Amino acid sequence: MYNSKPLNTDLPSSRQLLRSTIIAFIVAVLLLVTVVLPSEYAIDPTGIGRMLGLTEMGEIKGQLAEEATADAARDAAAVAAAARAPVSSAASSASPAAPATPAVDTTQWRDEMQVELAPGQGAEVKLAMTAGQKANFAWTAQGGVVNFDTHGDGGTGGESTSYEKGRGVAADEGVLEAAFNGNHGWFWRNRSEAEVTITLRTAGDYAQIKRVM
Repeated sequence: MYNSKPLNTDLPSSRQLLRSTIIAFIVAVLLLVTVVLPSEYAIDPTGIGRMLGLTEMGEIKGQLAEEATADAARDAAAVAAAARAPVSSAASSASPAAPATPAVDTTQWRDEMQVELAPGQGAEVKLAMTAGQKANFAWTAQGGVVNFDTHGDGGTGGESTSYEKGRGVAADEGVLEAAFNGNHGWFWRNRSEAEVTITLRTAGDYAQIKRVM
């Protein structure tokens, strides 16, 4: 058996290697800008990530990371406070207060939706609205409390905004005014160890209501 070495003509030239390296670099940059940055960090300079739904994925990941950090800090503070404070018999025998329910007139509502959240589960409900439209809303959490983020996204220019955030909340109500054309609504996360049911009631100026997660 004979071993033959490749001829110089069979090997890629320096120019070919340089061209392949440049092409690979360009492809890597395009993937970074259009896929990695939107899906991981909600950074979307081209707008392609928003069209593909990757930017919203990055926003949710950011929200989850913020929630995890806040929950860890809150748990650490609670442990430290419990270690410092004496436990009284009256406090230990008291039953937990029931979640407050907003006083609302149910006859005013246009839509009502219930969302069940298992421990650790998140859900999102959005209203399709144009800039300046207003929608009345009220939601309650039965079975526990939730973290929430009232926000909007999906505008023609890739806009996104957060209207209000809360942690360990049992209910919320108010008026949601759209800052731009797009989808506006709520993201809830159940951080408790029990199932929680969100009841959302809405009325006002919006084209439709839908659960998107």
